[in-house]
Amino acid sequence: MIQPERIQPLNTKGLARGAYVLYWMQASQRAELNHALEHAARRANTLGQPLVAAFGVTDRYAEANERHYAFMLEGLRETQNTLRRRGVQLVVRRGSPELVAGELAGEASLVVTDRGYTRVQRAWRRNLARSAPCRVVQVETDVVVPVEVASDKNEYAAATLRTKIHRHLERFLAPLRRTRLDRGSLDLRLDGMDLQSVGAVLDSLEIDRSAGRVKAFVGGTSHARRRLREFLSGALDAYATRSNDPSGHIRSNLSAYLHFGQISPVEIARRVRAASASEASRDAFCEQLIVRRELSANYVRYCDRYASYRALPSWARATLRAHRGDRRQTVYTAAQLERAETHDPYWNAAMREMLATGAMHNYMRMYWGKKILEWTRSPAWAFRLALRLNNRYFLDGRGPNAFNNVAWCFGLHDRPWGERATFGMVRYMNAAGLERKFAIADYVRWVESLA
Repeated sequence: MIQPERIQPLNTKGLARGAYVLYWMQASQRAELNHALEHAARRANTLGQPLVAAFGVTDRYAEANERHYAFMLEGLRETQNTLRRRGVQLVVRRGSPELVAGELAGEASLVVTDRGYTRVQRAWRRNLARSAPCRVVQVETDVVVPVEVASDKNEYAAATLRTKIHRHLERFLAPLRRTRLDRGSLDLRLDGMDLQSVGAVLDSLEIDRSAGRVKAFVGGTSHARRRLREFLSGALDAYATRSNDPSGHIRSNLSAYLHFGQISPVEIARRVRAASASEASRDAFCEQLIVRRELSANYVRYCDRYASYRALPSWARATLRAHRGDRRQTVYTAAQLERAETHDPYWNAAMREMLATGAMHNYMRMYWGKKILEWTRSPAWAFRLALRLNNRYFLDGRGPNAFNNVAWCFGLHDRPWGERATFGMVRYMNAAGLERKFAIADYVRWVESLA
């Protein structure tokens, strides 16, 4: 079912006398378990019209580079093929997404779009809602519980959001039936890009190529589902006890697919809850997938300065300001850090994993951010550097999780701890802790094998 709380009109215009219903695909880049797509399909049947999907590829998405575009285009190629088998034409054009959608909206009776949370995604939708000659409706499909249903404010921590999420969980985890379309759109003559050769499309784009394609991840719903199957049949059972261990490889590797909307969190949650793993592990994973991930969406939705150091809690900024002048035992330049040239083999391994694969173990991701704070002269500068590196190299960078994860390293969604040099009362992590808790040398050797 499509819960009515997922559906939000973006303007007050009526239906137009168009030739089709348009689904503007932007954040939810998939043909499966997509509430926005299914809502558009149902409206197309009601109106007796075909459904057309559209996607705009902009060369100028902030901080995006070749590795992000390659992964996205691989996923869109699969989505284009899947929709074609369903009788839906996915028109991909080069240009700012809301302008591409606006071109096709001129012949549409209704526009349906998915939801994005970042500032630029919200602006695109506002601009289209103003310019389109017809009604524009947004359908939220990349979280389990819609953000405003879960909370109407910026939540302090996961603990304050958890109960609110769980109150609505069963209703929003309902299955979604695929709609059989009465009319296809493949016969409509609409110019667009054929994505069968991702390499050729990449070569045609004027994009940042400072971070190249990665071999570790291939974009697309089928690849996301393969990773999910592997996780369910293996690592999930140990998730409750070993997910923090970088040497254990107890991770789903689904973050990039979620970031690009190539798989639904509802699908993942339903599959995990039905798995044969221990209840503790199933609950622990759903805590990360739903509560923690949707805390990030809450943060970006309700905090206007989510990309800024000024968004940190006042206690965190105050304690870091008080310790800004503390003597650092080691200080590195941005270039040294980016090249993984520090004295710490564990941090270097984490950075090299990110450079090579576009991903990093979650525990090492926390350690990585904490050390940037420790090894630079200014907390605000450290914050900007961590966010820049995060967004450049992680496949899941530039989204709500990226902004939330970096800010957490500086005190967001955390509490004050015991005071110490440099960190003040912000949570501290060190190499001795890694050595005490984990076989961290095994993680280092694994990263070396990636070269």
